[in-house]
Amino acid sequence: MADPQSYRPAPGTIPTDPGVYKFRDRDGRVIYVGKAKNLRARLNNYFQPPQTLHPRTRQMVYTGASVEWTVVASEVEALQLEYTWIKRFDPWFNVMYRDDKTYPMLAVSVRERYPRAFFYRGPKRKGVRYFGPYSHAWAVRETLDLLTRVFPIRTCSNGVFNRHESLGRPCLLGYIDKCAAPCVGRVSEAEYDEIVQGFLGFMSGRSDQLVRGITAQMEEAAENLEFEKAARLRDDLGAVNKVMERQTVVLGQDTDADVIAFDTDELEAAVQIFNVRDGRIRAQRGWVVEKTGDEPGANERLEEGQADPTLPTLMQNFLVQYYSDAVERVRQEEEEDRTIEAQKIRRRGVDQESHAQVAPPMPVPREILVETLPAELHEVTALLEELRGGPVEIRVPQRGDKRALMETVHKNASEALHQHKLKRVGDLTARSQALQDIQDALGMDEAPLRIECTDISHIQGTDVVASLVVFEDGLPKKNDYRRYRIKEAAGEGHSNDVGSIAEVTRRRFKRYNEDKLANPDEAAEEQTFADERPDGADETTGAKRFAYPPQLFIVDGGKPQVTAAQEVFDELGIVDVQLIGLAKRLEEVWVPDDDEPVILPRNSEGMYLLQQVRDEAHRFAITYHRQQRSKRMRASALDAVPGLGPARRTDLVKHFGSVKKIKEASVEEIQQVKGVGPKLAETIYQHLHE
Repeated sequence: MADPQSYRPAPGTIPTDPGVYKFRDRDGRVIYVGKAKNLRARLNNYFQPPQTLHPRTRQMVYTGASVEWTVVASEVEALQLEYTWIKRFDPWFNVMYRDDKTYPMLAVSVRERYPRAFFYRGPKRKGVRYFGPYSHAWAVRETLDLLTRVFPIRTCSNGVFNRHESLGRPCLLGYIDKCAAPCVGRVSEAEYDEIVQGFLGFMSGRSDQLVRGITAQMEEAAENLEFEKAARLRDDLGAVNKVMERQTVVLGQDTDADVIAFDTDELEAAVQIFNVRDGRIRAQRGWVVEKTGDEPGANERLEEGQADPTLPTLMQNFLVQYYSDAVERVRQEEEEDRTIEAQKIRRRGVDQESHAQVAPPMPVPREILVETLPAELHEVTALLEELRGGPVEIRVPQRGDKRALMETVHKNASEALHQHKLKRVGDLTARSQALQDIQDALGMDEAPLRIECTDISHIQGTDVVASLVVFEDGLPKKNDYRRYRIKEAAGEGHSNDVGSIAEVTRRRFKRYNEDKLANPDEAAEEQTFADERPDGADETTGAKRFAYPPQLFIVDGGKPQVTAAQEVFDELGIVDVQLIGLAKRLEEVWVPDDDEPVILPRNSEGMYLLQQVRDEAHRFAITYHRQQRSKRMRASALDAVPGLGPARRTDLVKHFGSVKKIKEASVEEIQQVKGVGPKLAETIYQHLHE
């Protein structure tokens, strides 16, 4: 049995979004499926001290060997996916419900003369349409209560219906217009059928037409001065919108689609695919693959915020390979199902629905939603149509529910890539290999146990800042992170990135030869970011010692940046620190006094480590830049006036209306403000007109 602490996710890596999680044993079998409104809060509960856990939970976490999760948009989507996966994987530690109950559903008896809508919990039956499942029973009842305002479908039992039919008068719901009262002939059978079809259409996800119709009626009633009717329609529209918010249908019920998204960096790509069948998420799969470097656009320099030019090729390769394999995989699964059926293996299940016959999945859906259209779109479409035996549409969703679902899938891809990088960092063998690769590539005498990296961040020369991150033994040491405001090489809307690199290098190694353990030249209160401070660290660090000197110093950039940093090294007489530059996108390693870069294999552990160090410096610099920019945007010209406190600043702005009008005022006019004397008024005037 595995120790739960051996596979517990690193602190802060679990998202706080709603989602579904799976525990797997050492053989990869799913042993437990659960949902959560907050994944981090829920999963942390499983890794408490063993004596505090329920015996069955304790047995489950010790049986498990890994945990994984999928992020979704809402709790009800998590419920739907949990329900699907419990039926699919039949996990042993999911408890069978008492009395064989299932999740709460909304049911409509479509085979009856006058169909009724009702709350239901149990196995599905013929002649009844089901919608759900819902997270709570009260959600079903509230949905019914809201929708009967718009669709007055009957909700009473057959006994109540027959009794009021014989009495010739409707029940209370009929009197308050929450039922069309077909029992007393208030509506014809055809009219009632129209109400039922509208209800079913709305619950199936076809809500846009209804919303537009109610809105048009409300506006028409308002124009005709029928305000009571308009108010009633307004309340109906509010009820519809409220139901739409908690609908478990992700897309329209007749929607069969696959949603595919990528998240990439220079070396790897994470892909996620959500299978949507009948408007609901039925399955999810994901992979992280290494990029070959041969994709068109792989050698282009990628600017900040620019889309990855390799995505069309990656998408093309994935679509061809995935769906070709999917057709073969469905055939193999059908053979396995026949084998299981022949062996009479009893399926445990958690409800009667788990034992129901499931139709074989369609490997290639009618619609494929992607982030980026694949290269050679027509050829890929023709191949998929051949595999499906029918038409296939590949497109990029632009708006609405499909766009929102695409964002959810992309979030999962980003999370998968992040987790993959963390797993690589946590592998001691991989880190040792990475340090050895760097040593061999650079010809160093020993492995670089301490690596420092700096990066510059600014927007058009404003708020120019730099970062210094530190890695020891291949792991970030956030207590030694430093940040700088660029003073000499930037200002007045311009920035010299090469000069900024030189300035940061000089400030870092200013006292290096005198005291190699001294802090970099930066104010103590600026040394550490608040959210980067380790647990238990003081708010300010007055430590005089920094750490042992780095064996490797990395600058973010190419040959010009490396040359500038080397000039600083020569100026300060530093000869025992290896200096390199790492250029973005091409991942070239530049060494001083060398016209050609050092090329590390793209899939080497050393390249992954250098990339991680560079990306961490980039992230830290951007975070500090955003903080400085936000601080500047909140600043006022009155903040720097000596002797002017917050109360007087408020009085001034309240009196004149704006800082601009204060600048236009004379000293005498400023004196009219309560609490502002002649000397202070003169100081304010002089400060604003400097």
